[in-house]
Amino acid sequence: MFDKILHSVKLIIDIGNTAVKVAIFKGKKLQNTTILNECTLQNILGFVNNKDISGTIISSVKDINADIKKLIHHFDALFLDFTTLLPIIIDYKTPNTLGKDRIAAVVGASVLFPKQDVLVFDAGTCLTIDFITKEKIYKGGRISPGIAMRYKALHQFAEQLPLCSSSSESVLIGYDTESSIISGVQQGILSEVRDIINVYKKENKETIICVTGGDCFFFEKELKNSIFANPFLVIEGLNEILDYNE
Repeated sequence: MFDKILHSVKLIIDIGNTAVKVAIFKGKKLQNTTILNECTLQNILGFVNNKDISGTIISSVKDINADIKKLIHHFDALFLDFTTLLPIIIDYKTPNTLGKDRIAAVVGASVLFPKQDVLVFDAGTCLTIDFITKEKIYKGGRISPGIAMRYKALHQFAEQLPLCSSSSESVLIGYDTESSIISGVQQGILSEVRDIINVYKKENKETIICVTGGDCFFFEKELKNSIFANPFLVIEGLNEILDYNE
């Protein structure tokens, strides 16, 4: 069984709020990945490019639609939901409402950092913060707006404020309205992340801090050496879940 998993070619499909991440793994090794705007069978087949796929897993933050049904049928795919067998224990009151991306991220973290407590930040549309113990018990976490959502909310609910976007320049004190918004959003979310890291580090100074998601490198740059950034954590976790169900 282990030899089969080691050499099998697998398709990972992660359907998020704004994009679709698709990856090919050979065993535990990531071979290729891309981001698609639309999750159609035609687009996925173009990415697969006639490879002999032995297993497929689909994770979606959205409800199953016609395109997803076609993918499940064509690839005989495992669709991740709260009934799927997992290599971790879920200690969460409403597992049926737990985001699939959150599950996959902590599974990936538990594989990368075995026998260690890990705090996982997924910095995407939302900023999710999840904790998994060294015993592989998922304990829950937090959900708050991501960077882009914070910018959009300020513009939407305060019509006098312009719609801004992230800046590579770290602004502590804004010198005009735009830089004040950038400072408020970016320094605000950094303060939130630093605060929760400090709380967990007080409980266990050996806790590993891992960041993934589209904005993970922003946090890696600003928080320096205190974190591990891995943009592929979710798809690596999905690959692990697929192997566990083989």
